[in-house]
Amino acid sequence: MKYKIEWNYPVKGKGTVPFTSEYISGELAIQTGEEIEKAGKAGELLFTDEMGTTWTLKEMKKLVNEIEEDPHELLVYFDGGFKKDSAVAGLGTVIFFKQGKKKFRIRANQRIDEMETNNEAEYAALYFALSILEELKVHHLPCEFRGDSQVVLKQLEGEWPCYEDVLNKWLDRIEAKIKNLGLDPRYTVIPRNDNKEADKLASQALEGKEIFSKTQLL
Repeated sequence: MKYKIEWNYPVKGKGTVPFTSEYISGELAIQTGEEIEKAGKAGELLFTDEMGTTWTLKEMKKLVNEIEEDPHELLVYFDGGFKKDSAVAGLGTVIFFKQGKKKFRIRANQRIDEMETNNEAEYAALYFALSILEELKVHHLPCEFRGDSQVVLKQLEGEWPCYEDVLNKWLDRIEAKIKNLGLDPRYTVIPRNDNKEADKLASQALEGKEIFSKTQLL
C-alpha cells in the first residue's frame, strides 16, 4: 500500500499554503511525516492510502506495524490456455507480493475440464489467481492484474460489453470475489511476450504438469 501526505504550511502574514506529496511507501511516509512534524512547520498531517482512507501520523505508525506481516504490494499475471478438441483449459498465474520486508513470488497452475472457449479459460485463470489471494488472506488492498487478453480485461473494466452468458457468469463470480476480498483492482493489458511465465504455466497444466511454488526473491 502507498500513501500520500497532506499538510498546511504556515506562511508569516499570509495564512497557510496546502501541500500534497506523491504516493510513497508507508515507511517513507512515516519518516517524512516525522521530519515535517519535528521541523514544527506544519499543522496536522494527514496520510491518505490508495483506497481513500485517511490516517493521522499516530494511526499510520500503528497501521504499518500491523500490516507489515500481511501480504501487500500485489501484482498478478494470469493466462489461460484452451484445447478445443478436448474442451480442456490450462490456467496459469504468477503472483508477486511483499510480506514484511521480504519479496515473494508464487507460481501456480491448474487444469480444468468442460471449458467452451479460450476467453472462458482466461476468466477462469483470473478467478484461480483470486482464489490464491484469498488463501493468502489478502484483503482491502489495491491489486494490479496483468494479462494479454484485451477482451477479458476490457470487459472487467466495463469498457467493453459482454454478451455471452457463460462469460457473464465468470464476470459475476470474479466481481463477487473481488468485493469479498475488498480489493481495488487495476487491469493492465500487456503484450503476450510479457506474459510468458503465466503462459508457460497454463501450457504445463494442459500437459498434466501441476505446479505450485512460493519463492523468496532477492
